[in-house]
Amino acid sequence: METGNFYILLIAILTIAGIIIRPFKIPEMVWAVAGAALLLIFKLISFADATSGILKGLDVYLFLLGMMMLAETARNEGVFEWLADIATRKANGSASALFLMIYLVGIVVTALMSNDATAVVLTPAVAVGVRAAGIKNPLPYLLICAFISNAASFLLPISNPANLVIYGNDLPTLTQWIPMFLIPSITSITITFLILRFSQRKELKVSIRKDILGVNLSKAGKVAAYGILITSIVLMIASMNGISLGMMTAIMGLTTSLIVLIVAKKKPNAILKGISWSVIPLVAGLFILVVGIGKTGILDHLSDLLSLETQKSESITALFGGIIAAFASNLFNNLPAGLIAAHAIQSAHVSGLVRASVVIGIDLGPNLSLTGSLSTILWLVAIRREGLSVSGWTFLKTGALVMIPALFATLLALYIMMG
Repeated sequence: METGNFYILLIAILTIAGIIIRPFKIPEMVWAVAGAALLLIFKLISFADATSGILKGLDVYLFLLGMMMLAETARNEGVFEWLADIATRKANGSASALFLMIYLVGIVVTALMSNDATAVVLTPAVAVGVRAAGIKNPLPYLLICAFISNAASFLLPISNPANLVIYGNDLPTLTQWIPMFLIPSITSITITFLILRFSQRKELKVSIRKDILGVNLSKAGKVAAYGILITSIVLMIASMNGISLGMMTAIMGLTTSLIVLIVAKKKPNAILKGISWSVIPLVAGLFILVVGIGKTGILDHLSDLLSLETQKSESITALFGGIIAAFASNLFNNLPAGLIAAHAIQSAHVSGLVRASVVIGIDLGPNLSLTGSLSTILWLVAIRREGLSVSGWTFLKTGALVMIPALFATLLALYIMMG
């Protein structure tokens, strides 16, 4: 191996390790940007290469910005607390019913606002709701937010930024997406629910309060809720017509936020300060990192191997592609894993079945561990703010029980639909 390639891979490994482990509590963004900067400083990639890498993620940045504006606007106006309150009151004193209600709310939020929104803004709202119901251990209900944020994240193209990453400019229209992913999504959501519910059965043998005071949604809150619905409709129409989802999401997020600010008579700072701006340089740094890895020739070899194996057996390649993507997401985090998979897939020009299997692996696979996806990491941060914590080993035991059967069943459902 050439010296330059060795240093590129070393920087890439250390960067991804820093993002996952966060030594000294240094933010993920710092590691990603530092890794990209080192590639430039040591002239392992050119400035033109770095710029090209950044520009490849433009649609993803716009999508993230739009969704973060929508999510923060809704959170600021109590929309998610309102949804959690409805779920709590509809449960009518039944812990099992509450578990189901929160799961259903999680599906809706993930499908329409992306998995990161479920992790960041629904999780605290659920914590408030279950405590209002007098539940001493809110963790089983909070686990819903972690697992559904990944299990439902390929229901629609907008449900996970990784979907945009893997498909790039070849993102299927909604009329193409639904026939591919509807039954696999239902399979993923259903099996994840059944096994997660079974794993928490002992904690659900409790009674909960019925006399819960309802949360009233303000006028601005109602505008935010309608804004989310309208945005979802606009994005579906855009998806049907092959229009860039990133730009449309940014436009709708900005428009909704401005209208809500006017109605609520608030300053923009009320929303801007709550947005996780560091996510953008984090993703940009990863795009640059993948450009660097591409210089080593590893991605070309991966593409050639993928193309060769697909020619031998499309179905077997699809199965193993989904499984490898799922476990790679837990080793490297699904953002860098998704970027690497996207490069290999786009270069190999593989079939729709193989690419769809990889999407499922990248989206659903992170349910195995705490470091599998950005949404799960954000969920962990959110529950820590609520004074709770989950060890990596505890999550892994539940994750293995839930994710592995769901993954195989979902891949089988995809094969039946497309094979």
